[in-house]
Amino acid sequence: MDAAYEKELFEMMLRVALSVFLCAMIGCQRTNKRHSAGLRTFMLMGLASSTAMLLDIYLMSGGLDPGPDSKGFYLMSAALLVASATLSVHSLFRNARNQILGLTTAVALWTCCIIGMACGAGRFALAVFAALSLLFCLTAMNGLENFLKNRSMHVELHLELTESRYLNSFITTVRRLGMSIDDIELNRSYRESKLSVYTISLTIESEELKKNKTHREIIEALSSLEYVSHIEEM
Repeated sequence: MDAAYEKELFEMMLRVALSVFLCAMIGCQRTNKRHSAGLRTFMLMGLASSTAMLLDIYLMSGGLDPGPDSKGFYLMSAALLVASATLSVHSLFRNARNQILGLTTAVALWTCCIIGMACGAGRFALAVFAALSLLFCLTAMNGLENFLKNRSMHVELHLELTESRYLNSFITTVRRLGMSIDDIELNRSYRESKLSVYTISLTIESEELKKNKTHREIIEALSSLEYVSHIEEM
C-alpha cells in the first residue's frame, strides 16, 4: 500500500467520520427531546450522505479531488437527497389533537443529509458551520420561539368540555374576556368518549389582554370554568 493511497484512504475515513460526528450532535439533541428519529437515525443519515458524495466524486473524477473543471450530475447524491426529503415527509404525523408533529425533526434530518454531502465533498468548514448553525436553531431559538408564541394575538386551543351544551357558554365567556372566535372544529377522534372535544382558534382583541396577559395566564383562567374538563394550547 503506497503513501498516496494511504493518504487518500485516511481522508475518506476522515470525511465520513466528521459527517457521522456532526450528525450525531443533532441526533443527541433530538433524542433528548424524545423524538423517534434520534441519534442512530441521524448518524446513519450522515454516513449515507457522505459515502454517496464520495462515490459520486470518484465516479466523476477517479479521485477525491473533482478538480476545478469537473462537471457533471452527481447521481447518487441527488437520489439520496430526494430519498431524504421523502423520508422527512413521512416522519410527519398527526396526533389525536390534529397537530402536525415531527416537522422540525424532518427538516433537521434533511439538513443533515446536506451536511453529510458537504463532508463527503471535503468542504469541512462549511459542514461544521452548517451543523453548528443547525444545532443553534434547535436549541437556543427554542426559548425565543416559545416567547413569541406566548405573546401572539392568535391562540389555538384543545378544549374538552364535560358536555356539548356548554359550548355556547364557553364562547360567551371568551367574547366577554375580549377574544373573538375564528374557528371551531369538533374533534371526532374522541367520539367514543363521553367528552365533547374541540379545536378552537381565537384572536385576542382586548388591548388589556395583549399588554398584560400571556397565553398561559389566559388558559389558566379558562381552565377554572367548571364545565371545562381540560384545556391547553396546541
